[in-house]
Amino acid sequence: MMVSRFSLAALLTAAALTAQTKPAAPKERLSELSDSIQQLARTVGPAVVQIFSTSYALPDEEEAANGQSAGLVTKQRNSGSGIVLSTDGFIVTNYHVVKNTRRVRVQFASAPDDSSEQGASTHAHGKLLEAQVVGFDREADLAVLKVDPGKSTLPVLKLADSEKLHQGQLVLAFGNPLGLENSVSLGVVSSVGRQIRPDDPNVYIQTDAPINPGNSGGPLLDANGNVVGINTFIFSQSGGSEGIGFAIPSNVVANVYQQIRKDGHVHRGEIGAKPQSITPELAAGLDLKQDWGVILGDVDPDGSATQGGLEVGDIVVAMNGKTMENARQFEIALYRISLNDTVAIDVLRDGKPLSMKVQVTERDDDPFRFMDLVKPQDNLIPKLGIVGVPITPEVAKLLPDTRKKYGVIVAAREGESEYTGQGGLKLGDVIYSVNTTPVATLESIRDAVANLKNTDPLVLQIEREGKLMYLTLSEE
Repeated sequence: MMVSRFSLAALLTAAALTAQTKPAAPKERLSELSDSIQQLARTVGPAVVQIFSTSYALPDEEEAANGQSAGLVTKQRNSGSGIVLSTDGFIVTNYHVVKNTRRVRVQFASAPDDSSEQGASTHAHGKLLEAQVVGFDREADLAVLKVDPGKSTLPVLKLADSEKLHQGQLVLAFGNPLGLENSVSLGVVSSVGRQIRPDDPNVYIQTDAPINPGNSGGPLLDANGNVVGINTFIFSQSGGSEGIGFAIPSNVVANVYQQIRKDGHVHRGEIGAKPQSITPELAAGLDLKQDWGVILGDVDPDGSATQGGLEVGDIVVAMNGKTMENARQFEIALYRISLNDTVAIDVLRDGKPLSMKVQVTERDDDPFRFMDLVKPQDNLIPKLGIVGVPITPEVAKLLPDTRKKYGVIVAAREGESEYTGQGGLKLGDVIYSVNTTPVATLESIRDAVANLKNTDPLVLQIEREGKLMYLTLSEE
């Protein structure tokens, strides 16, 4: 069932209209606001869950060298928050809440009981269910979980349009800060488009609503009880909330959630063009008529931008009708467009307006681009805990030039490896040999690993980010 679309904004508006005919005392207006927030909390709470994960962390190299951790793999227990987005049990949270997890459980809150004593059911526990990680997106720091609710129909929250969010707008943060379940805090939107690093394609909603460790993955809600963001991290000198918190916008959440539900992973798109922000100095040097906006510094001769008619030096006016004010905005707008969709780009070339239709293609450095070619149950290499894809002519078309024409690509990590060491295999690694045995197929790599004795070393020759290296692993 959908959580009641209780509107705090509507109540505030109604209170204002009532005040026009019969002025209310300040105490009465504060009481109405308080009652509205209480009702919103009671209706939203059942769709906000607490997440418990158990993971294993490799020892820190510096600590191990100093003898502080003795080189041991340590078990970690983490907790965070999540929101239910479907009645059949799909839940979204932060990736860092379930990173490297071996087990995930989801604690539901009990549905509010109006007949109970006031506040008695606020912190009551509901079901504790095992959850599976459906997929995750490291770049966006999002993950999708799935629980089996049985015959129950779960309460859900609705994702709002974060493009309509404004600075100063009232918001509420829900979650489980420091493990304190079912908590709510109130604040405003401090900024709607905060970028943390200049090269970061992500933007965040900044809020002063108090959030702390444990709020990660919980919702930031507007006054209508709809999700405008997923609370993700804070800036703090003390370790606690100092009123500078950040949430992933709901439009980004919706894009990632839909892709993971459909494919189990997220595709990243590009058009093969390098945008640059136009500065006054750049405009003066190139004799441009405007000192703001976006200019294309490079266009890949083989990319879809070239096929669509874009050229180096084009000034981008708009993308899908939205004015582009700087390169960051261009990249963010493109980041949210689905793979294979066509984007409309309006440019100025020699002062003349032109409109182009450009297809968004798969980014060639995205390690998840191979997942559509495999079936995990068939491509699993259990001893290494990976899903492998052999390099075939079809796969080679998706790859940049590799050092060898054969090998097995690490498309995903699945389950627990029997081997550890040197950080293990990473997505996108290409395995060329097991000890001295070259491997070009799944069968060959399975056989080569299976034939090793317990005392035999395991050394893989791999290519990582264009460079060859030997990776030494040992049995746990």
